[in-house]
Amino acid sequence: MRYLHTMVRVTDLEASLRFYCEGLGLTQVSRKDIEAGRFTLVFLATPEDVAASGYESGPLPEGLPCVELTHNWDPEAYTGGRNFGHLAYRMDNVYETCQRLMDMGYTINRPPRDGHMAFVRSPDGISVELLQRGDSLPSQEPWASMENTGSW
Repeated sequence: MRYLHTMVRVTDLEASLRFYCEGLGLTQVSRKDIEAGRFTLVFLATPEDVAASGYESGPLPEGLPCVELTHNWDPEAYTGGRNFGHLAYRMDNVYETCQRLMDMGYTINRPPRDGHMAFVRSPDGISVELLQRGDSLPSQEPWASMENTGSW
């Protein structure tokens, strides 16, 4: 058995792509508009995973871990994003990623006070855990004294 992907329903595809691609740094590896079903599927992966898999185009290779964004064209209300749990990504500098997301207007719900872990929410309320690669970074302001905001 192999892990394939995690699917997240999104209400605004462009806002979600901005968050996941520009904010988190994921790469769009596939997009399918299914007119008969009135939905769009977008598969995203980390650049590191794409490079390691050797993927360039065509069908997604087995073993390329992805997030599948599903956008239904007809409006639907999705509630309980927190009930989903969370996505988690490891990054080279959790402070830089949090700052980029804040500069884009996103709230860091659980700041990386420990130099290791933070939480932010996508435009659809999906909780995303940001983890520092390797050892925790030294404590740094404004993160060290920043309070939690909302829930994650």
